[in-house]
Amino acid sequence: MKRTINHALVFAVAAASTFCSPAMAQNFPVKPLRIVVGLAPGGGTDIIARMVGQRLSTATGQQIIIDNRAGASGNIAAEIVAKSPADGYTLIVVTASHAINPSLFSKMNYDPIADFSAITQLTAQPYLFVVNPGVPAKSVKEFIALAKSRKGGLTYASSGSGLLGHLGMELLKTHAKFEAVHVPYKGAGPALIDTIAGQVDAFLPTIISGLPQARSGKVRAIGVTTLKRAAVLPEVPTVAEQGFPGYEVSGWYGLLAPAGTPNDVIATLNREVVKVLHSPEARERLAAEGAEGVGNTPEQFGAYMRSEMVKWSKVVKQSGARAD
Repeated sequence: MKRTINHALVFAVAAASTFCSPAMAQNFPVKPLRIVVGLAPGGGTDIIARMVGQRLSTATGQQIIIDNRAGASGNIAAEIVAKSPADGYTLIVVTASHAINPSLFSKMNYDPIADFSAITQLTAQPYLFVVNPGVPAKSVKEFIALAKSRKGGLTYASSGSGLLGHLGMELLKTHAKFEAVHVPYKGAGPALIDTIAGQVDAFLPTIISGLPQARSGKVRAIGVTTLKRAAVLPEVPTVAEQGFPGYEVSGWYGLLAPAGTPNDVIATLNREVVKVLHSPEARERLAAEGAEGVGNTPEQFGAYMRSEMVKWSKVVKQSGARAD
């Protein structure tokens, strides 16, 4: 009888370790959470991570630690999270580069789909085409004409090789047949600093990171990369309407956890983050910065990431872009 009882206990313990109980889900989280960001502080990714983290901390009563691990187009941060415990306490905010990197890098130490559990898409937003005020170009067409007139072309910054700011400019170069030298940085913050200083001629930041500098006149916005103008900068025409129909670059941020994170923990995180995104305060702030909160289901976000991989693999192949 004693042996039978012990076997039952062993089975019960094993089952409990495999399936998170409702009580555990209800208690989650019971300690601080870490959100890893694959870019330097000051850029759009960092801004969104901190905004969501601050409000998530208030909602859960737990500290949210933002951990910036810049480099390799987000690959360093993604690998860290992919190899972290699948308990919901280590998360990552990713950009579209998460879906682009498999087409750019011949070798990666993680699988961008299989090694992660989707939580939700955080935002969708356009990119801005900005130039240093000293660049004598008031439109995208003028910038391209200037680049064609200069031997070696002009220079443009990006938040990192393989990110949308990089591929967006490479896509335009393919359309318009002009030259521009790519200068990658570890995040939008340092890229903006050098664009303002005139170390580089142009930059394609997200509207979230580029808007304050455009409004202050530190950079000149000459185009918006989505098919519709941005409500926060209605005077700036889209790149498409400046003679490049069909040109579109739409950015996004999303939240992921390591693969194997229990479904009820994912559901808890999804519920709390979606509440944050749909709150009047978050909606107002995101709208003021030119972005839109999404807050979809894990299944919807997972499907969207897979579709983005297909879309951008074609762009990488067409443009011939490579990770530096």
